Amino acid sequence: MRYSGTLRTWHDERGFGFIAPTHGGAELFVHISALPRDGTRPTAGEKISYELGRGKDGRPQALKVQREVVGSPARNRAMHKTPDEPRRGGSLLLKGLALCTLLATLAYGLNHYRQQPPAAPLAASTAADLAPPPAATASAPASDRSLLCDGRKHCSQMTSCTEAKYFLRNCPGTQMDGNNDGVPCEQQWCTSPFAK
Repeated sequence: MRYSGTLRTWHDERGFGFIAPTHGGAELFVHISALPRDGTRPTAGEKISYELGRGKDGRPQALKVQREVVGSPARNRAMHKTPDEPRRGGSLLLKGLALCTLLATLAYGLNHYRQQPPAAPLAASTAADLAPPPAATASAPASDRSLLCDGRKHCSQMTSCTEAKYFLRNCPGTQMDGNNDGVPCEQQWCTSPFAK
């Protein structure tokens, strides 16, 4: 036979409480093991129904307790969630959406990466690759030497103003423009504004 009552006190940390029977009489002991395992904790003031039984010590206690405050166990779980307890259904949906978005982004990136043509390998560049092409024959000095950076740095090593200008413009480390005005070898080769 089932009885009804109110859960008057509940000690959650110890897992038991006491029921005040609706029909009157002494409070009745109830243990957490007599309650349904629905993931929620009972609270004082709930209306419950129970069967009467005896505990290990022989005293009367409530057995097969049903929480009637809300009705169905599913609604009961929803009503008695604490604010800190996450909503599992919504949380799973959000996690699923986040996972789908991540996978779609990765698939798009991988597809985009695969469509790119392979990059040509970088060749090792040398000083000769980086040097500008030799000057045209019209500006070449009278000598047969071609204008190439060959390690000469000083005016005394030049054979013309054109050659000195070429070395100053194109060869690193030259020491032919003492006053930094852009005109090399002013005393030896490029003495006049029309010097070649």
